[in-house]
Amino acid sequence: MDSEASSKRKRVPSTTAKAPQAEATGREKKRAKTQDARNIAVQTSDKALKDGQLDVYNFVKAREYEIRALEAGLSKSKKALTTRAFQSVPKDLRRRTASHNVKRVPKRLRNRAEKEMVEDNTPTVTARRRKPTPRMRLRLETAKRLQQLGARAKLKSNHSEIIEKDPEKMVSIQSRQPKPKQNSLEPPPRPPSKFRKRQLHKTWLPTHMFHAKRAHMTAPKDPLWRFALPLTPTDKSYRPTHRMSTERGGIGWDTSYMATIGLEGLTTCIEDALRALCVDDGDGADGKWGRRGRQWRAGKRSWEAWVYGKNKCSSKAIAPVSIIWCADTSREDDPKSHNPAAGGNSKAKVRSRKKVLVRVHPSAFLQLWEEVLKVSKIQSPPVMVEDLRFEIGSIEVTGPGSTEALRGVLKPSMVNGTESQSADSPEHIWTLLASLKNPGCLPPNALLGFCISDPRLHHPPRTLPHSQIHILPDDLQRTLATWPLDETQIAPCIFERTSRHKASRALPSQKAINRRKGLALPGEYPESVPTDPEIPILLLASRPASSAAQGTWTVLLPWKCVLPVWYTLMHYPLSTGGQVRFGGLREKRQVSFEIGMPWFPADYPGTKAGWDWELMEREKRQKEWASKPKGKRIEWESVDLGGGRRGEIGLGWACDWEKLLAKPATGAESIEQVSAPSLTVSEDKTPTTSPPNGINHFVRTSSSQLPTSLLPSLPPQIAPLDGVVLMTVKITVLSRGTPTPCARIYRLSNIDPELRRKWLSLTPNTGSKRRAEERISHTCPAKDAPGHVHQRHLASSLLTSVETIDRVPQAGDADYPIVPGEEALIGFVTTGNFNLREGRGVGIGCLDVTKLKEEKGKEARLCIIREAGQGLGRLARWDVV
Repeated sequence: MDSEASSKRKRVPSTTAKAPQAEATGREKKRAKTQDARNIAVQTSDKALKDGQLDVYNFVKAREYEIRALEAGLSKSKKALTTRAFQSVPKDLRRRTASHNVKRVPKRLRNRAEKEMVEDNTPTVTARRRKPTPRMRLRLETAKRLQQLGARAKLKSNHSEIIEKDPEKMVSIQSRQPKPKQNSLEPPPRPPSKFRKRQLHKTWLPTHMFHAKRAHMTAPKDPLWRFALPLTPTDKSYRPTHRMSTERGGIGWDTSYMATIGLEGLTTCIEDALRALCVDDGDGADGKWGRRGRQWRAGKRSWEAWVYGKNKCSSKAIAPVSIIWCADTSREDDPKSHNPAAGGNSKAKVRSRKKVLVRVHPSAFLQLWEEVLKVSKIQSPPVMVEDLRFEIGSIEVTGPGSTEALRGVLKPSMVNGTESQSADSPEHIWTLLASLKNPGCLPPNALLGFCISDPRLHHPPRTLPHSQIHILPDDLQRTLATWPLDETQIAPCIFERTSRHKASRALPSQKAINRRKGLALPGEYPESVPTDPEIPILLLASRPASSAAQGTWTVLLPWKCVLPVWYTLMHYPLSTGGQVRFGGLREKRQVSFEIGMPWFPADYPGTKAGWDWELMEREKRQKEWASKPKGKRIEWESVDLGGGRRGEIGLGWACDWEKLLAKPATGAESIEQVSAPSLTVSEDKTPTTSPPNGINHFVRTSSSQLPTSLLPSLPPQIAPLDGVVLMTVKITVLSRGTPTPCARIYRLSNIDPELRRKWLSLTPNTGSKRRAEERISHTCPAKDAPGHVHQRHLASSLLTSVETIDRVPQAGDADYPIVPGEEALIGFVTTGNFNLREGRGVGIGCLDVTKLKEEKGKEARLCIIREAGQGLGRLARWDVV
């Protein structure tokens, strides 16, 4: 019996035991190896004791055996439970072939990886000795044939050069400077021949090859705004993005897809053209066109404003833009300012003409371009409009380490072999900002314009010295308070077309850079030469509305110079550890969401660009919903809204703004309105690209608007009151819950007073808890009361809590209030998630201002959020952003 029971038990395989007849699986082998490594052999001390006497020799031998077994067990367990060299590499550095190719492992681990491969007899193959596959053989033959053709062409070109060196046949022809195309769109740059077929209907960013290896890109046949853009990194990046943008490090984006429009003409004509686009902050003589805008018009500051398109009866919002004037001052020590060949016009004419850069989101570029052409042609003389989309690129960096990283990459160019001597020059001021942790501490919308050297000459970058990073706070505060660039900033070279093209043409090849690095001393960078290009840049520092949030650096530079700066920026070692991460569109939207700011165009559905985004997202959500089986997807017709109401309001997978224009429907009518549009969305492949008539977007241009009442403060020239006037707001949930996109927003019911009272009772109020505690304390017995009275009071106080005295109904309880009817629907949530910065659910949405005219007081800011497809509502508060 005992033998049968023992045979049924599982036996752990041992290395000393006989091998079983059946082949063991990999999991069993690993388990046996681990178990064998954890067992340490021991020897008893019975033989060392004979007749009560200790045999020292046998006793020492037994202890020696145990010590050797312990050492063997330690080494065996270390080898059994360790990881390979390629497995100890962080996820972002792992490569697919690292297990059998030593060159795919970082240099610090290559020796260990090579040793492990030899011990494990890992099959390795070098690229030189690998037998080519049929496809590889065709590629090699094609490459060889192209190489021969290239050699013939090179031979012919050398022969022609020899002929041209003959003095009799030599003709000197100087090519003329290409004229810029005025009032016409510029075609994208011509890509190399091997990449030309991939860019027929879209354009690659300058850093496309970098992002294509490390990020999820837009679909090849479905570009976004005519660009192939990175959506999000392949690594998990939601929490790292939050930490990099707020706590330590930095995050950067290649924003070269942002469109740039150049304006050139008389100062008065440019000002009239901008006023025609409703570029105004609403403060009259004290605004940007008055005293407060002197530095902006002088080219010392940038300004972010909204532009509007003119219609027959009103104006509609187009998009937010950044407007930068070119400074017209010059330094006395600047040799370029005394060059008489800089221009053939007189000084008065040069001073009267100005240049302006207008940066806009690519989704609204064509709409703004048409409006700018209209207003520029009616000026006298007309304003020259130039398309600079593919001439000026940009990089955005934010985070506590953003200034240090840019300071280590953007090194001012040398003038006559030395740095600029002026202590108030932009180059010198830039070197003093390395210790700045938040670009928002700079003066509002400050800018710096100067030229830098090629960053590839200082690659790989090194961390700045300790003396430059840790500058005394008093010196930094003095620089920020005085800000000498208000007097010394000259016209940045980025405004000059010749400077941009000269920097792009003079960029040496990577082979030439490597050759110069090879000639330099070990550990030293190559010395600068007079032929090194000077890359013109313009640094813009933006400050968010929230004072505690991080500011952002925006670097404007020539399109072809973006890639060298980007590669060096991504490899800069920060003094706090790590490097600058890169982000995609989702990270850009996440950073805006965490600081409580809307993101264009998703959070502005009243604009044409925002409406296009909503239709695109609506189609994606509808396809995702239709792809699920019927048992796992939400049936919109059966959604229980409480009070006998069933059926979702509008399209469940969309922010149905058309529902705000229609009359409220109840019962069977609401079900019919849900099912009917669902067919039209799937059939109509070319929906309208502009919001329906009656939907407009209102943007608050100054903090003086919307002080008490919402409706009377709307500017009549930009807000028609005959339809839906959408306003972007920030929504904060007052209890548990997280708003999601497409969630419905209700106001408090004006029809049912009892329902309104129930929702108001859910408002968090610290005074009610304090009053309940006071009621408990008032019932305390006197000090001279008997002991049993004190004991009874203690027991009752332990069993009776504050929540039972003033109980608030929780979600899911029978007495929890239901959501109001369709007549109380005032908007939708466009962006919603758990905000890591605030630690609670936050959303960005849009409300119909015309439905809030009856709300007054503190209750006007309260609303109810209901997720699409759910019947439960949450009390929230909205604030204008």
